[in-house]
Amino acid sequence: MSSSFGTVFTVTTFGESHGRGVGVVIDGCPPGLSLAESDIQPQLDRRRPGQSTLTTPREEADRVTILSGVEGGRTLGTPIALLVANRDQRPADYAALAEVPRPSHADYTYRLKYGRQAVSGGGRASARETIGRVAAGAVAEKVLRECWGVEIVAWVSAVGSIETPPVDMATLERSAVDRTPVRCPDPVAAEAMRQAVLGAKDAGDSLGGIVNCVCRGVPGGWGEPVFDKLEARLAQAMLSVPATKGFEIGSGFAGTRLFGSQHNDPFVLKGERLGTRTNHSGGVQGGISNGEPVWFRVAFKPPATIGRPQRSVDLAGRPVGTPAPRPDSDRIATALSPAADAEGVTGRIEHHHESTRTVRLVLSRRGAEPGQLLLGCIDVVNIELHANLHRHLLRRPGRGHVVLDTTEDPQVSGDLDPSRVSIFPDQFAIGCRPIEGGHRARVCAVHGDGGQFKRRRHRLSSAGR
Repeated sequence: MSSSFGTVFTVTTFGESHGRGVGVVIDGCPPGLSLAESDIQPQLDRRRPGQSTLTTPREEADRVTILSGVEGGRTLGTPIALLVANRDQRPADYAALAEVPRPSHADYTYRLKYGRQAVSGGGRASARETIGRVAAGAVAEKVLRECWGVEIVAWVSAVGSIETPPVDMATLERSAVDRTPVRCPDPVAAEAMRQAVLGAKDAGDSLGGIVNCVCRGVPGGWGEPVFDKLEARLAQAMLSVPATKGFEIGSGFAGTRLFGSQHNDPFVLKGERLGTRTNHSGGVQGGISNGEPVWFRVAFKPPATIGRPQRSVDLAGRPVGTPAPRPDSDRIATALSPAADAEGVTGRIEHHHESTRTVRLVLSRRGAEPGQLLLGCIDVVNIELHANLHRHLLRRPGRGHVVLDTTEDPQVSGDLDPSRVSIFPDQFAIGCRPIEGGHRARVCAVHGDGGQFKRRRHRLSSAGR
């Protein structure tokens, strides 16, 4: 069974719907990141069951516990294990279904592949598996937000035949999405969706929906052609979420109805960089991010678990009726909007790692001994890209930022560690050891909240000074 996503920032989920707990192991999170349960819990609260009549009635607190990988509130660079206990376990509710494959569930296919199945609530095929994804996404989002200023917002844009009017993806905030229980930022459409969901519930039925997601501030250059294009990995992550049936990025299928002259995104100058006047491409061209917002849509089928009896056959082929079980995932589009947030985050952070070579900078106090850090290690990526992308900004909100210019030699490699070399004459120094191969980069500027730094140019060379 494949339970892992990513090769550098690796997310491995575990647990079954009615087992003792579910969770995730994250391998590849950089060391020195400030991390606590309070950074993860808000996202789990957004997907938690039992919040309203529009979500599953299962009662779970979904409190996360960090088991490893964090000490003193900082990540160690070792695997981070996160656990959420299952409190509302009712395997007896599913005893009558042990020999009866439920229509459009994974019961029969799991039995075909593994010779057995987790009868209780679908096991790994349950939407409860997404807890690990959401928890890992919260960690990945923190890295992306603090280092690159990436913002990710997902919202429900359709439930059944009811669609949300177009929203301003440049300004939409997650707080606006969370104002309604259906995770729709338009109050009129949200109320219509709510009524539709309640109507389907009263009829013992379910509705599908569409979740939109926009990612703002994604730097250009993320993605790895040809088989690991950015949209390909995003599609893989999204379509692994339970009940998904479709993925489209940018104009998607609607773009097939346009002429090329209508669909092309003309380039324009936006400040100091090139951008596009329109964004039919969804922020990705040739499988690589172009610096525009990345936006996509994910379609969710009507959940197969409904509140009315259905016809089926048992494993011997004898016609039987399936009872109406407790619906653990009956209104799935609204519940899995946070999962789309999380999968978008993990897909992008994986591409940040895979598409770039990493240089590690260490901010230390002047005169400090090697390894005595003030702000910790920071991984700077996008260090080898095309000629017009050799100037990169590392954001550290509240702690300043570093600007690198590697135009002189785009083939920078190596891993910079602390030493006694003092680069800047003010409060902070950047420590390094000689870079293998004699490659060099220039530090153009350092800015910090603790004081104004002079705009200077210093070279990090194989001489270590």
